[in-house]
Amino acid sequence: MAISQDLYPSQEDLVYEEEILRNPFSLKLWWRYLISKSDSPFKKRFVIYERALKALPGSYKLWHAYLRERLEIVRNLPVTHPLYDSLNNTFERGLVTMHKMPRIWVMYLQTLTAQRLVTRTRRTFDRALCALPVTQHERIWEPYLVFVGQEGVPIETSLRVYRRYLMYDPSHIEEFIEFLLKSARWQEAAERLAFVLNDDQFYSIKGKTKHKLWMELCELLVRHANEISGLNVDAIIRGGIRKFTDEVGMLWTSLADYYIRKNLLEKARDVYEEGMMKVVTVRDFSVIFDVYSRFEESTVAKKMEMMSSSDEEEDEAEEEEEEDVRLNFSLSVKELQRKILNGFWLNDDNDVDLRLARLEELMNRRPALANSVLLRQNPHNVEQWHRRVKIFEGDAAKQILTYTEAVRTVDPMKALGKPHTLWVAFAKLYEDHKDLVNTRVILDKAVQVNYKTVDHLASVWCEWAEMELRHKNFKGALELMRRATAVPTVEVKRRVAADGNEPVQMKLHRSLRLWSFYVDLEESLGTLESTRAVYEKILDLRIATPQIILNYAYLLEENKYFEDAFKVYERGVKIFKYPHVKDIWVTYLTKFVKRYGKAKLERARELFEHAVSMAPSDSVRTLYLQYAKLEEDYGLAKRAMKVYEEATKKVPEGQRLEMYEIYISRAAEIFGVPRTREIYEQAIESGLPHKDVKIMCIKFAELERSLGEIDRSRAVYKYASQYADPRSDPEFWNKWHEFEVLHGNEDTYREMLRIKRSVSASYSQTHFILPENMMQKDKIDVEEAKDELKKAGLPDDEMAALERQLMAAPMSTTVTSKDGGRRVGFVSAGVISQSGENAGKPVTGNGEDIELPDEDESDGEDNVEIAQKEVPAAVFGGLARKREEDGKEAEEDGAGKTLGALERIKRQKLAQ
Repeated sequence: MAISQDLYPSQEDLVYEEEILRNPFSLKLWWRYLISKSDSPFKKRFVIYERALKALPGSYKLWHAYLRERLEIVRNLPVTHPLYDSLNNTFERGLVTMHKMPRIWVMYLQTLTAQRLVTRTRRTFDRALCALPVTQHERIWEPYLVFVGQEGVPIETSLRVYRRYLMYDPSHIEEFIEFLLKSARWQEAAERLAFVLNDDQFYSIKGKTKHKLWMELCELLVRHANEISGLNVDAIIRGGIRKFTDEVGMLWTSLADYYIRKNLLEKARDVYEEGMMKVVTVRDFSVIFDVYSRFEESTVAKKMEMMSSSDEEEDEAEEEEEEDVRLNFSLSVKELQRKILNGFWLNDDNDVDLRLARLEELMNRRPALANSVLLRQNPHNVEQWHRRVKIFEGDAAKQILTYTEAVRTVDPMKALGKPHTLWVAFAKLYEDHKDLVNTRVILDKAVQVNYKTVDHLASVWCEWAEMELRHKNFKGALELMRRATAVPTVEVKRRVAADGNEPVQMKLHRSLRLWSFYVDLEESLGTLESTRAVYEKILDLRIATPQIILNYAYLLEENKYFEDAFKVYERGVKIFKYPHVKDIWVTYLTKFVKRYGKAKLERARELFEHAVSMAPSDSVRTLYLQYAKLEEDYGLAKRAMKVYEEATKKVPEGQRLEMYEIYISRAAEIFGVPRTREIYEQAIESGLPHKDVKIMCIKFAELERSLGEIDRSRAVYKYASQYADPRSDPEFWNKWHEFEVLHGNEDTYREMLRIKRSVSASYSQTHFILPENMMQKDKIDVEEAKDELKKAGLPDDEMAALERQLMAAPMSTTVTSKDGGRRVGFVSAGVISQSGENAGKPVTGNGEDIELPDEDESDGEDNVEIAQKEVPAAVFGGLARKREEDGKEAEEDGAGKTLGALERIKRQKLAQ
């Protein structure tokens, strides 16, 4: 066969050929030659590869590159192409020397897998596993499992391969189980799952928990119940029920479903019933009950469908001769049975009514079954036992059985609720059925139970006594109470002390509830002496309450034993402390004053003094008011005032204002309004809270204004202003404003505004100099006040008249001080006398003010020269500059500007 000229070496290849001829066993030369021919057709490179591999058959690099190029050639060709056979032969030739190279094997095996050559591929995989060491088998098994998982590979072949793989790596058994499930090999899958679950050392590489694997096994066993055999499904599922408590309901229904698929319907019903009787959660019970009810409904529906679809047997024709079927030997056994048993009730398949009755009974049992679940959670739950009895309402026998089971099951020390109510309700059931003998037997057993608390036992005794009262057995009820309140004997106490476990019956004689019921019975049915004896026993046992003291005293008062009643009160106030004794004191003092009044005034005063001395500040107010009322009605008014004064010091701070108001109102009513001035002053100086001081000052100022003391009222307003922030308490300043409008003048109003500004500055966090616009606002407020005074009809004061007279008088425009500085003007509140010796001199409007000498009067005294130095302008800051600017403006238009009366007079003197 002639070789194509293209395959011969070219002129450029001679260099490589000469080197190869000199050294044909150099891999580097051959590789350089192949690289130079990378752009040549594969056939030419094929020849070079074959020549190189003939010279170097053990070169992995050459074989790997050669095979990869051969794979690229056939990649897009169909698997039936002849080049695939050539490729397979090349792999076989390469494996002669490369049989220890796993990558060559993997490339070959993947190629065979793509060609769908099942037998050849399987045998090649086996050859690879035999040729390679065990440490490299993992690289072969991965494509091997992919191969056996393909469609077309026989199941038996795949199973054998997987079993061999599990011998190599047992941890991948989950993959084998999944393969079995895909292949519908249910029996082996179930066995493998069971083996995995029984292996305590098994670890899932897929992260599955034992719970999940168990649920998969249960689902597999139930769904394929007829295909799987050899496994004890009942034991497996019951083991899961014991082990996995959070899936109990689903496992019980799975077990029942297993028997349903086995067509064992009665066994399935037994499983449902057992499950409902053993689950302990309502959720699991609901799951089982819902599935059970659907199962019964489906069976009824199926049976009714069968009955409707089956045709009724035709009656034998009347014209046919009647013959004895037993003599007809031609009939088969089935036909003979059908003819003989036709119409017999045991052979009747129509049991639809029975199935419906079973379903109805199941629905009726649901409340009782659900209650049983709750009782299994906590058999000592008293409320659930009561609900169970209510479920059987109308069936006395079941109720009695339920109560009997309840009192036997519930442990009083562990009970959730009140266990004595079970005994009481049990006895009430017999009482409702007119069986008093058994009622007393039940109650007698109930009082012997060792309850957790004494109150439970006392409740049983009280219920027993009430039962006797309902049936008019009054003596029996009293005898029961005497028996219940009897003190245990010394012998009984010694026996209990030796036993070490003291029952509640030993503490029953100190039960307040029992004694309260007993004393009520004695008051209703017994005599006064017996009732007093019971009360005395209660006091001796030191279990009395303030209410019992009050009841005892009220009983004695009803029977005219007043002194004995007061003795009971005395005992009560000695026994109890505050706050419990407060009601006893109030009642005692009220009754005593009502009884004796003025007759025993000194004794009443002693009682009140003792009461207020023992009472805390928060409870003393009522006692002081009672004490003061006593003094007002039967004693001295001065003592009443002292009581009020003392009360204002003893009551809490929050009640002190109210007490002062009461004190003032009573003093005004008894001694007149002027007497209250001292009380107001005392209240203001007593340390009341600021808001209360302010309220008291306002009332004091109103009082003074009503008495015509305007100056005193204004002084009170000035004092109270320090407690009133203008921004948060405008009401106070509005009242003062109204007061000044009605009773003040321009100076007093200016003074109020000045105080208001100073108080506002003191309450603010940042003190600042008031701007000019606020000063102008004050002037506007003064003008508004003047207008309001005129509208009110008040005449202008003398100062205003004087100002009108001096409006046209010549005034000096500048006034300077001795040191050349400008004097700051001061607007006086005085007026100018119009006649007499003091004409032309300023006269103050208020005669009580202190008169200070003028500067001119000190001229005759010894003059002491004092060095003077001007204060730097920086000290005054913006205020000094502001005043200088105001002074310049005043000099410019001083003649036309309105000044105060005193200032104008001084300027006139200086001008002369």
